[in-house]
Amino acid sequence: MVVTVAGQVLTLGGVAILALLLSRFSRLELTLACVLCGFVAGQAVGWLDFDTGIRAHNLEEIVFYLILPVLIFEASWHIEPAVLHRWIIPVLLLATLGVLVNCGITAALVYLGVGHPGGFPWTAALITGAILAATDPVSVVNQLSAMQAPEDIKTLFEGESLFNDATAVVLFSVFLSLALEGGQAGAGALLLHFSVVFFGGVFAGAVAGTGAALLVSLLRSPQSTAFVMLFTAFGSFFVAEHLLHVSGIMAVMFAALVLRHRLQAEEQSLVAGTEFIWSWLGQVFTSLLFVLMGLVITLAMFRDMWLAMVIAIAAALLARAAAVVLCSLLTLPLSHRIKAGWQLLLFWGGLRGAIAVALVLALPIELDYWYTVQSMVFGVVLFSLLVQGTTNGLLIKRFA
Repeated sequence: MVVTVAGQVLTLGGVAILALLLSRFSRLELTLACVLCGFVAGQAVGWLDFDTGIRAHNLEEIVFYLILPVLIFEASWHIEPAVLHRWIIPVLLLATLGVLVNCGITAALVYLGVGHPGGFPWTAALITGAILAATDPVSVVNQLSAMQAPEDIKTLFEGESLFNDATAVVLFSVFLSLALEGGQAGAGALLLHFSVVFFGGVFAGAVAGTGAALLVSLLRSPQSTAFVMLFTAFGSFFVAEHLLHVSGIMAVMFAALVLRHRLQAEEQSLVAGTEFIWSWLGQVFTSLLFVLMGLVITLAMFRDMWLAMVIAIAAALLARAAAVVLCSLLTLPLSHRIKAGWQLLLFWGGLRGAIAVALVLALPIELDYWYTVQSMVFGVVLFSLLVQGTTNGLLIKRFA
């Protein structure tokens, strides 16, 4: 059993390394290279008679308990607290009202375009909307850094993505629970459930981050700091999700934010090397996630679901535009103004990536419409990588 699992993990890692090589020598975006290599590997396993060990029923636990904690903690750890504080109002608006608007418009358009009461109910559309509300700024932030864009626009991208990812994951969990329970909950019950899960996760994360900071100050070594951080990432998620039944994503996010804030007063030697460690972990887990996406993509998906993909792409773009414009208008009397050029960057640079892939891979196959939702999300993610990701640099040069 251990030998089999080790072989499967090494195989996935080998495909990810091939993607790194492809990205290095072809200048292809790493995530796109991972999808391509994963797709080729997925087609090859059939005639090689090799079992990858990937099953729809075990992807949910792999994604939620192994991959998401690392991605969320890594993103939270890299946020600069001082700059985030300056843009906290637009970030929170985009991550709350913006996510709700994004989710609602996407769900409505997808339901009208694809849905019918028997095979694609409202719960399916809401799940799709929640998944596509999550954005991934990694490639955009890398482009902003390479072009020496202001720190404010980078923090706006990272902060908005971090908080809206957390909100989108909580919405996804609520809608998924509704779907699995038969869709018999009222609006009041949904709101109460969302509030308990959301704010319960915030509280659990704040406690975990405070405890981790205390441990770091007691142990006082960079090696111990790295170990405590890794334990906090996985431990806060597990305790919140599995034991307290609140949002593990919110717990991880606030644990990282609280820990980062409290460690600012400590000696820099205690956090030496942590930036590199989390950047490395983020790249490893993001690469594996997109390799997994490539492995489960089939040619039949594009043949059978191309119209649903087109509808989802259009819905996601329209919903993102509406959310950015509305939140920017509401920000004007409250905080720093989001310039029109930055609004365009936020709209077109709101790529769907790792979190969206993670959520849709975790969708249970007991739901009749899981394949339709997965196809639509994959279509939007590929559009983000192939079209938005490759053209976004032109907008950054003009408006950043």
